[in-house]
Formats: sequence, structure tokens, C-alpha cells
Amino acid sequence: MANPNIVAVATIEGGSLGWNLTDSLADLVTVSADYILKLNRIVATNVDGSSAMDLDVAVTLASPTAMTGTTVTGGDATVYLASTISVPADASLVVSDTPIYLRAGDILKGKGSTTAKIDLFISFEVLID
Repeated sequence: MANPNIVAVATIEGGSLGWNLTDSLADLVTVSADYILKLNRIVATNVDGSSAMDLDVAVTLASPTAMTGTTVTGGDATVYLASTISVPADASLVVSDTPIYLRAGDILKGKGSTTAKIDLFISFEVLID
């Protein structure tokens, strides 16, 4: 699996995606070979008008191993960006507004405590080798 040089990519395409999460941790986006997905912002919204709901956002890393210039000791395959974070009724929560890079084979996952009560929205850039 190639890791594109983000300085010399052929194309950068921006976009946004959204999901109405279920109550089980589900795959939302899988990064294809020769691509990098740069997550710019992740926002969760509780669409329930009366009760707080919990949110999980995780990334399963295809290869939690070292890259040039790094040494990884004991990298885990699945890591949580948010784990049972309470989102108040009729409120939004910024999960991340700092760039996160996902490499080829990595998977973004999401879950709400109750089906159809948490919307997850991401803005991103796809960097194509």
C-alpha cells in the first residue's frame, strides 16, 4: 500500500459527507489504495429534542506501523476519537477541528447510543497520488 507524498499529489478534491448513525459501530468511510483522506472537521448533532445521546467515533488503522522517520511501538489497530461522549438534546458537538490524516485501508467508524438520533458530518479533502 502506497503512502502518497502530500506535497506532490496529483489532485486534491474537497467534499463533505453525513450519516445518521445507528446503535452499532459501523464503517463510514474506507480509504482506497493510493489515496489519503484528510479529515478537516467532524461534527455530531443530536437530533433528539429531549434526551442526551452518546457518540462513538473510531478509526481502524490498516497498518499501525512506522513510516519514514518514525518508530511505532505497540500501535493499536482501532483507536477512538470519541468514546461515549454525551451530546445534549438538540445540540451539536465538534469532535475534531484539527486535521486528521487517514491512509489507504484506514476506516472511519461511528455509532450513536440510539439509532437515528445522532447525525455525523465531516468535511474532508481526498489527496490522490
